[in-house]
Amino acid sequence: MPDAERYFDVIMVGGGVMGCATAHYLLKAEPDLKVAIVEMDPTYEKSSSALSDGNTRVQFNIKENIQMSLYGLDVMENFAEEMAVGEQKPEIAFRQQGNLFLVDEESLAEAREGLELQQSLGCQVEWLSPDEISSRYPLIKPVNCVGGTFGPLDGVLDPYAVLMAYKDKAISMGAQFVTAEVIELLHEYKHVKGVRLSSGDELLAGAVVNSAGAWAKKLAKTAGIDLPVSPVMRQVFIVETEVQSDDLLPAFFSPLGLYCIHEGGNLFMVGKSLPEDPIGFEFTLSRRRFTDVLWPELVEFVPPFDRLKVLRGWAGLYAVNTLDGNAILGEWPELSGCYLANGFSGHGFQQCHAVGRYIAELILEDAPSLDLSIFSPQRILTNEPVFESKRKLI
Repeated sequence: MPDAERYFDVIMVGGGVMGCATAHYLLKAEPDLKVAIVEMDPTYEKSSSALSDGNTRVQFNIKENIQMSLYGLDVMENFAEEMAVGEQKPEIAFRQQGNLFLVDEESLAEAREGLELQQSLGCQVEWLSPDEISSRYPLIKPVNCVGGTFGPLDGVLDPYAVLMAYKDKAISMGAQFVTAEVIELLHEYKHVKGVRLSSGDELLAGAVVNSAGAWAKKLAKTAGIDLPVSPVMRQVFIVETEVQSDDLLPAFFSPLGLYCIHEGGNLFMVGKSLPEDPIGFEFTLSRRRFTDVLWPELVEFVPPFDRLKVLRGWAGLYAVNTLDGNAILGEWPELSGCYLANGFSGHGFQQCHAVGRYIAELILEDAPSLDLSIFSPQRILTNEPVFESKRKLI
């Protein structure tokens, strides 16, 4: 490899939506930077970004998570124009059909607290009683629920289109996309130097961003960093029902985490995170998971779904932060120049806009537009978790 191609200002390890968004924001702020995006699989066949269900929401219980989502909504307003490359504008199919979170007695107090915080930050979220839910959405039966929170601006977009938009835009701005596997973070004297590829080649830089998603822990370990991040398999199913609706229904979430997203017509996306989900790089879909576990719970809340057909599905990986289920953002305290954007635990895709900007600002030593220091890696060393939910549900 020629020397001119080995030296960069910043290297992104992982070309998913986090790496590409960060590269975009770096070059937007400093167009002359030399930035590399290193991705081992440019097809993104097993990328968590591409396999995301694409949901986005403002309904969080931590201020900073809400603020990141609000910024994401702002970005979406002009995303096609901002991400245009020449005459090509991305089509991300953003549909704001709303998210309805059903609330049981056990989670009522926390839901009310979250709602108050969301509204105080300017979010359009409202409380619905069981009767109001049944009246507005007769299909949904709020069994054993005391109400629900509804965010009409929440919705779904095409995650692959968003990923490609950031990737193409970053490359058009000067980022170099390198197809390779990074096997080691290079460092000395407590400062990062670059990365070593599986080919044996080295890429050198004064700043390296670990944006490797479910593979983040393996990468960090090569520099002596023990990240509490595990690759956990999640499964999603697309079902065809006998229920036909010309209007898009809101996505709804049960108190125990089952979610059902209307895809239009009689098609719905269904999924749920379970404690027994496999840990590791497993991508085998199990239809028995749907028939034995998800379907009974789904029918409880939507009785007409007792008859349906599973059309397809897929398995992907959550990069689960086992400390507290929230993002790990910023420079590792014991290795300068090593920046982390890891452990999003299932809500990373919707946070890529704010995270990409934040990591870029930290690298460039600019004042952060959003103070996300609550998610600093320092809390790993001091064992100070920041839980989104008191019930610790992800």
